[in-house]
Amino acid sequence: MAAIVTGLIPILRTAVDATTTYKCRSLWFGFLSIRLVILFLAELPFTKLDADFTCNGTRDSICTRACFNRHFHKPMMVAWNFIFVLVVISVLLMELFTSHLRSLAQKRRDKAEEEEMNAQGKEEAPDVSEDPRGRTVINLHRDRGTVGFYLLSIILRILVETWFVCVLLSWNLPALSDDQFNCSTTICSQLHVCVVRAAPEKRMSIYALASISGMIIVVSVLFCMYSIAHYLFNV
Repeated sequence: MAAIVTGLIPILRTAVDATTTYKCRSLWFGFLSIRLVILFLAELPFTKLDADFTCNGTRDSICTRACFNRHFHKPMMVAWNFIFVLVVISVLLMELFTSHLRSLAQKRRDKAEEEEMNAQGKEEAPDVSEDPRGRTVINLHRDRGTVGFYLLSIILRILVETWFVCVLLSWNLPALSDDQFNCSTTICSQLHVCVVRAAPEKRMSIYALASISGMIIVVSVLFCMYSIAHYLFNV
């Protein structure tokens, strides 16, 4: 997880110093940063999950390990980190597309400078423009294809976050719903009573992750509705 945090710093620095921007760009990078912080804090109670798992007063017996593998048979932190990488990819898709648009706009400007301008000619409205600080701003009103790609990246983000909430509530939370449970395996036929230490803290971590993902889903859906009405139907 520390490697992910370190690797994201250059990306966030690029987001702040970028020469190309678009509608709500800072919002998506802000959500990305908040989600990373929540993910880092939520993983802390799970760092020693095997040590927190005990059956009948024993911790290192083969029966305890078998019960642990049977109870936590679905991935947790690996799935969380993988889904976070997918969220980062959904954000970077739009970044790559804006970089492509900026490159095309630069080529058009260079070509226009080389050609002799007709005094009565009219220049076509550009897909991008520059704000007072010299940054290139994508004109979403200009091209429906650009709006469509933007909506595609947001919809992808919604799908990934929805999948993450399903993983949290259907995979991870049921494994921690009871403070104690009975376990029997083929290795140890005897019935064991097992408990997970600090289960409330672990459940709270799952609730925190689900809450931030739910907030991102709601904001993304609302922004999709706004973009469709404002950019595609000019409401």
